[in-house]
Amino acid sequence: MDCNFEQIAEAIRYVEANKPRQPSLAEVASHLGLSQLYFQHMFTAWAGISFNRFLEFLSVGYAKRVVEEENFSRPVAACTTGSSCACGLHAPVVHIDGMTPDECRGGAAGLQLHYVFSQSPFGELIVASTGKGVCYAAFADGGREAAIRSLQAAFPLATLQEHPDVHNTCAARIFQLDGTGVDEVRLHLKATPFQVKVWKELVEVPVGHLTTYLQLAHSIGNARASRAVGRAVACNPVALLIPCHRVIHSSGRIGNYHWGPERKAAIIGWEAALCTSCTTGC
Repeated sequence: MDCNFEQIAEAIRYVEANKPRQPSLAEVASHLGLSQLYFQHMFTAWAGISFNRFLEFLSVGYAKRVVEEENFSRPVAACTTGSSCACGLHAPVVHIDGMTPDECRGGAAGLQLHYVFSQSPFGELIVASTGKGVCYAAFADGGREAAIRSLQAAFPLATLQEHPDVHNTCAARIFQLDGTGVDEVRLHLKATPFQVKVWKELVEVPVGHLTTYLQLAHSIGNARASRAVGRAVACNPVALLIPCHRVIHSSGRIGNYHWGPERKAAIIGWEAALCTSCTTGC
């Protein structure tokens, strides 16, 4: 059964907007213009669990229970970085290197960027890379032409070419859930040393787990830097591979996301459902 992620996102958006009265599955399906049976089948095919069960993973209570864990050994965090598990999810090791001042200077003049488009369970992405690693990955919500313009705006003087290479192809395979054999992914990012430090810590947060800005600040050895950590997380140029969607507020509130709060909720719930389904095999 085909799954339009926009319908998934709209369902989550509708439930969130009407949370006080807890709309029924039938009401959500009606809002989407679908039958209840069709929506349930479509959603289960996408998430692997029912819509109502999925919503439990988005509750404040669930989020708070996860972030209160002091280590990443709980069952929902079983799909760890650098491993494969019974559910078929492969989490490669992510290496992060910052661009040199010369590479960043003057709008990245002289850089040759190769880009491809890739499908994912959460919508299409544009993925760009230099000769040293992936430098950019963003959801192409406004269409491909708009995505290319945004990439060019991020690297104004770089030369862009739509062309698969070893780096963007590895990333695309991971996004398409076909990452078997991809043991590592290299990122080559325009960033400050502090941003690189935060992002390196963030890629260690396993699939299915959540952290907070305060926990990240503690983990980099600066408990008073939670605001600066928040700014670094918000500047993440590589969707999914640097999992900024796994950072929530200490209150358990999911919070904002560059590519939409409903997409953040969808990714969090999807990852939790996936890892919960394979805890005995990870």
